[in-house]
Order: sequence, then C-alpha cells, then structure tokens
Amino acid sequence: MAAGTNNRQRIVILGAGFAGLRLARALNGTKYEVFLIDKHNYHQFQPLMYQVATARLEPSSISFPLRKVFQHSKNVNIRITEVSRIDTDARIVYTPIGDIAYDKLVIAMGCTTNYFGNIRIQSNSFPMKSVPQAMALRNRILKTFEDTIVAGPDELQSLLNFVIVGGGPTGVELAGAMAEMKKYILPKDYPGVDFSRFTIYLLEGSPHTLNAMSEASKTKSRQFLESLGVIVKTGTVVEDYDGTIVKLRGGETITARNLIWAAGVTANTLQGIPAASITRGGRLITNRYFEVQGLSGVYAIGDIAYMETPKYPHGHPQLANVAISHAGILARNFKRELKDKPREEFEYHNKGTMATVGKRKAVVDLPGFSFQGLFAWLTWMFVHLMLILSVKNRLFIFLNWMMSYFANDSTLRLMLKADTQG
Repeated sequence: MAAGTNNRQRIVILGAGFAGLRLARALNGTKYEVFLIDKHNYHQFQPLMYQVATARLEPSSISFPLRKVFQHSKNVNIRITEVSRIDTDARIVYTPIGDIAYDKLVIAMGCTTNYFGNIRIQSNSFPMKSVPQAMALRNRILKTFEDTIVAGPDELQSLLNFVIVGGGPTGVELAGAMAEMKKYILPKDYPGVDFSRFTIYLLEGSPHTLNAMSEASKTKSRQFLESLGVIVKTGTVVEDYDGTIVKLRGGETITARNLIWAAGVTANTLQGIPAASITRGGRLITNRYFEVQGLSGVYAIGDIAYMETPKYPHGHPQLANVAISHAGILARNFKRELKDKPREEFEYHNKGTMATVGKRKAVVDLPGFSFQGLFAWLTWMFVHLMLILSVKNRLFIFLNWMMSYFANDSTLRLMLKADTQG
C-alpha cells in the first residue's frame, strides 16, 4: 500500500493506548492520512484494570471500540492486526493483513509485564496489563473462592494466600481492593468458609510502597494497607515461584496457589529497530521532538519513549499523563509542519500522581504538596472519571462506584470463559 495517497502525507501510528489514541484523535480532520494499528479493536483504560480483575467493573466500562471513536472520521483508518516488523529504510510496516507504507511512523506500543528473565514466574503467575489478562485473573480469583468450599485442611490455606508482587500503584490498588472483598463481600457469598484465614501479601523490592511518591504518601499508603489487613513486606525480592511455593531472597517461603505479578514493565519489542536506538527497559531513545535516534521519519511517544530533558535527565516517568502530553505536543508539531511553522521542544510539566487503597483511602501528590485520606479518594475518583472517553462509560462507572460504596457489594462476580464446544 503506497504512502501519501491523494498528495497527503501518511502517518502510521502503532498502538492505541493513551499516547497513540490521543495522537490519532488530535490528527482527526487534518490533511494527514492516518493509519492507527493495534492488535485489539478497542482502547483499554489501564488505571482501572484492577477493578475488572476484582469484579468491581465490567471490561466494557473501561474499553472503547476504536471504530466507534473514529466512525465519523474521513482521514483516520483503523487496522486491527499485529505488526510483524518494520523496514525503516523502505518506510514500510509489515503486518499479516498487508504491508503499509508510511511517510511518518509513530511508535506508541507501550510496555508489557517485566519478569526479569524468570521463566518459571512468568509461567505460573498472573499479569494484569490488558483486559483479557484482567478477565483471566478475575476468573482465577473467583474460581479459587469456589475451590475453598471443598478444599481439604492441608490445601485450604494455600488457596487463601494471595501474593501480589510489586508495590507500585497497580499492586497497592489491587491489594486494597482484595482486602475490601475479604471484609465486605466474601463472608456473605461463602458463609461456610472462614475468611479470617484469607491472607493478602504485598511484596515490594524497594524500601517503600509507592516508592516514586512523596514520603507522606509512601508512609500513609502502607498504613492504609495494613489497616485493611494486608501483610506488606518491603525490601523483599521474589526469586522463584513454581505454582505452589513463593521463594524469597534470603530463604523465606510462602505457600500460595495464586501469585499476581505487578513488579515492573518493559517496552514492547518491535523487529526492525536497531540496537543503537534502544536503551534500558527496551525504550526507544528520542530527541526533544520525539524523533527516534538514528532513524529518519520515525517517532516514539508514551511509555516506550525515552527522552532526556533538563528537568528529567533520566527520562520521563511512564505515566498516562506523560503519554497524553507526548501525543499533544507531537500532534501540534505535525500540524505546525503543515503550515511551515517551527516545531516545539517537549518538556513535561508534572501534574501529580495518585493511587487509591480502598474506600475513603487514597494518596495524592501534586506539585508542591500532597494529601491523603477522604479528599484524596474523592480527587482520585474525579480525575479518573474525567479521563474516561465516553459520557456513557463515565455514568456506568460512577453508578457502580456509588452502589458499591453504599451497599459494600457488587453484582459483577461472574466467571466468564469462552465456550469452545459451541
């Protein structure tokens, strides 16, 4: 497929996460011909993935069909496929459904779970980086609770031990949500099971939970978790997991049938990128205009991009706000190019970070100050609702949250699996 048809420059965007989708939306209605490529036909709102995994939200609440987003667009084309490789000399993206030529290529493929080379942990644990993975985890969590009804005394504690590895926002929020299930929901659903034995471990290799946040938020997040009954172990590294025994550095072990891995990310790989353009974590080195080092016409934005600036000499944090800011400035520069105007260099202006631990429990860091507790929880809810794409989804999520708040329950505890028998 030739690039630049109808005298239009063609921009191919790989990935429909926060960065890729924002860029495509910003270029909608421009003189560029845009191709947005993703292996899923929807955009997924990752910050609320843990609520899908704990049966507090349905996946449709945090997923947005790409063709619905662009159904009135005349210049944005959607292609649902994997990318096999790219040829940066010929300027071609190779996919199973055909080759797509480009004038400009924007790589916004984000990150995937990082197991740090441990194949056994990868094989036996549950990640949570996509809606299908969150649904698989939800099914596993609910099936585990069903298994406790008939489990023998030797097996029961192993089923009731859940180990979450990674004390960043994902791990903290998931641990808090599971602790609230233990307190409010499980005793009602399974009155014959002693859920006082249900133990949630949160293991973190660094000295603190939410280690990238302020001292007050680090301290308070741990206090919130421990008040909910979560066993928090910091400075703790998981060395192995065989599906039954979690082995920690130093020799300690935990017997658990379920281990959830939220301990780190690494950039998604793409065949055709030279090694000289890649730095630690698999991220692509860019200049202040998002151009990938050593490659003409290739840009990178979002979690996969590594850009050193005066304020961030070691690269920007891999956050949704950063990805959205990347896309906004790159779109503006592409539009300025059409008008032969000079481009703008990028610098990220920190808008703050936040995490929720449970009902009325959250931590928020804003530039210059931080706060925790009820107001932080309300702030967290408001910000996340505003980031949701559609008004309908915002309404569904808000109603679910309010019903959960007042009833301490949800009606979404369904194990949904594909029926391959027809």
